[in-house]
Amino acid sequence: MDKSTHFSQEKPIFHGKQSPEKGSVVGYAAIIDTLHLQIPMVNPIALVCIQNKNYQTDDWRIFPKSYLPEDNLKLDEIKALYKHLVFALKYEGINLLLYSFITKHYSSKQLTELVNIEPTGQYSRRIWFIIEWITGKELEGKKDLSKKSYITVVDTNQQYAISGEKSSRHLVINNLPGITDFCPMIKRTEKLERYINSNLSNQKNEYLNGIRKEIVQRASAFLLLKDSKASFSIEGESPKSKRAARWGQAIGQAGTKELSEDEMIRLQQVIIENSRFIEMGFRRKDGFIGEHDRLSGEPIPKHISAKWQDLQPLIKGLIETNKLLINSDFDAVLAATIIAFGFVFIHPFEDGNGRIHRYLIHHILHPHFP
Repeated sequence: MDKSTHFSQEKPIFHGKQSPEKGSVVGYAAIIDTLHLQIPMVNPIALVCIQNKNYQTDDWRIFPKSYLPEDNLKLDEIKALYKHLVFALKYEGINLLLYSFITKHYSSKQLTELVNIEPTGQYSRRIWFIIEWITGKELEGKKDLSKKSYITVVDTNQQYAISGEKSSRHLVINNLPGITDFCPMIKRTEKLERYINSNLSNQKNEYLNGIRKEIVQRASAFLLLKDSKASFSIEGESPKSKRAARWGQAIGQAGTKELSEDEMIRLQQVIIENSRFIEMGFRRKDGFIGEHDRLSGEPIPKHISAKWQDLQPLIKGLIETNKLLINSDFDAVLAATIIAFGFVFIHPFEDGNGRIHRYLIHHILHPHFP
C-alpha cells in the first residue's frame, strides 16, 4: 500500500449494498474495506453525504457533509487511519474485533505513531488503551498527562459498560464489560432502554406480593418442568419424564452453583442420557451447526463453531467475564444475554450446547428474579 492512503470510499455500491445518498463511506467500514481486513462488515455503514442530511436506515447511517473526516492524499496512511478511528469512536462506538486486526496489520512502530498523533487527546488515549489492552504489551514512549483528567474508554451514550477501574498509565477508566479473551459489546438503543427502565424485577415483586408461598413454589416447579420439556423439544428430542424432571431440577439449582468449566461439564452429563456416540466434555475437533450435502457429504453450515484449539481461552474468558458482570452494576438481562449468547456462539460441546445456553440465562437472572 502506498504511504499516502485515502480511506474514504466513494462507491454507489458498497459490499453489495446500494448507497442511499451520494457521498463517502467512512469510519469502520472504510477501514475494513481499505485494509482488506477479513472481518464482518459493520452495520450500519457510516456514509457522509454531499448534502446536509442526517438519518439512519437498517443498513446505513447518513451524516452531513461537515462530518467528513480529514482524509486526503496529503495525509500519510497512519494519520488518515487515525482520523477515521476518531470518527468511529465518536459515532460508531468501539469495535474490538477491528482493533484486534489493526494490531496485527500494523507494526509496533506504526501503532506507536498512531497513538502519538494527538498524544494527550481523549480519543488518542482511548485508542492507546484499547491497543495495549488487546495485545497485553506496552507501546514505547510515555505521555505527559499531568494536566489531563480521567475519561471512560466506552462512551456509555453509545454502548453499555460497567463502572470500571482506573488506568493511571492512560488516564482512562476501563469500563469495558469483559476481559481481553471475551468481551461482547452491546449498542445502547431506545428499545433496550425502555425495557431497562421498566424495572421488571420490581414489577415481579409487586405482582407476587400477597400470593401464598406454597402456590408460588408449585407454580415454579410446574414451570421448571415445562421449561425442561420445551428445551428438549427445541433440540428435536422427546425425553422420558424422569430425564426431563432431572434437567428441570438442574435448572432449579441455577444461580446456586458458581459457573466453572467443571460445572459446565456436569451440566452436559445431566443432559446427555446416552453418551456412547458422543465425545463428552469440551470438543477436541472442529464443529458446525447445519447439514451435510446428500450427494457429496460436504458440510452446509449455518454456524461454524469456534476452533477447538481456542476453546480454553474462550471459556476461561467467558467465566471471568461472568464474574465481572455479576459483581458490577451491569444490567442483569444484558449480562445474561452476553454470557448465554457467547456460550452458544462458541459451541464448546459436541452436544448439549443449546440447553446449557438456556440454563445460563436462568443462572444469571436467578439473583434478580428468584
